[in-house]
Amino acid sequence: MTKEIIDNDPYKSAGVDIEAGNNLVDKIKNDVASSHGPNVLGNIGGFAGMFKLDKDYDNPVLVACTDGVGTKVALAQETNNLSHIGQDLVAMCVNDLIVCGAKPLFFLDYFASSKLDVDEAAVIIKSIAKACSDSGCALLGGETAEMPGHYVGNNFDLAGFSVGCVDEKNILTNKLIEAGDILIGIESSGPHSNGFSLIRKIISESDLSSEKFNMITDMALKPTHLYPSLIMQLLVNHKIHGMAHITGGGLTENIPRSIPKDLSVTINKKAWDMPEIFLWLQENGNLKEEDMYRVFNCGIGMVLIVNKNDAALIQKDISDHGYKNFIIGEVVNKDTDYPVKYF
Repeated sequence: MTKEIIDNDPYKSAGVDIEAGNNLVDKIKNDVASSHGPNVLGNIGGFAGMFKLDKDYDNPVLVACTDGVGTKVALAQETNNLSHIGQDLVAMCVNDLIVCGAKPLFFLDYFASSKLDVDEAAVIIKSIAKACSDSGCALLGGETAEMPGHYVGNNFDLAGFSVGCVDEKNILTNKLIEAGDILIGIESSGPHSNGFSLIRKIISESDLSSEKFNMITDMALKPTHLYPSLIMQLLVNHKIHGMAHITGGGLTENIPRSIPKDLSVTINKKAWDMPEIFLWLQENGNLKEEDMYRVFNCGIGMVLIVNKNDAALIQKDISDHGYKNFIIGEVVNKDTDYPVKYF
């Protein structure tokens, strides 16, 4: 393509740079390919990605999730801290997949911007590819869109889509959960990707020095933990009765999604120390304790529901994988309208 043709490109005059998109593909193709294993057929550049299922499933069930990172993107842009936002995107999807026992197979991303910044987009997609590799899945494809006039200023948004597989006989339901089961809480890295509209509001309304602002935003932007490798290993070695990924809605709303309607849970708030970022948000946002547990994960990113006799061994395995974990409560017979009681 000659320079004259590029300069006279009518699409570019409308704000869409096709050449920039091609440059991005060239820049990310090695990162994308690094997440591919023998199940991926073909490579980046086709119209669709192809993934071959292994033959070790008797009755394979595909499981799919989609999510974004919400307004965490806005805080990452404001602080020019984009190196891990791709991990957040992958984590929000694959952490949901594993709750039903599915192994993540592949991931697709959608990146839409007002004007494509090739270097910026490459950093984000590199983070997505690495997070896919760390989760044992392939970055199978994606879409990049420039939409000037729709996104205002130098703005972008992300969405992710993941597909996993589980043998039908191994699908994790709530049928095994019973009164007396123990809740093991696995640490979060911070707010993960939830509650950021409130987080940004509290930060903007606080009189912070530059040093304090950097400290708070660094804590808030810590990348979301990727739980699949840990959970898949636990499922091989232990009997897990149920799981809950603690996302929007916090402990209060997510744990009831994983237990039978005739049961509830009690949670011991003293079982773990609430991380500093949450204490700061509570104090500076003047938030009630009940709102904290309903909006944020408060330091617990994943909850396992297990037989009390198995809890000690499972906790040891989690610790051996480098995650802090705590006995945070138990399953009880439901005697009120409240599925979660704190004490």
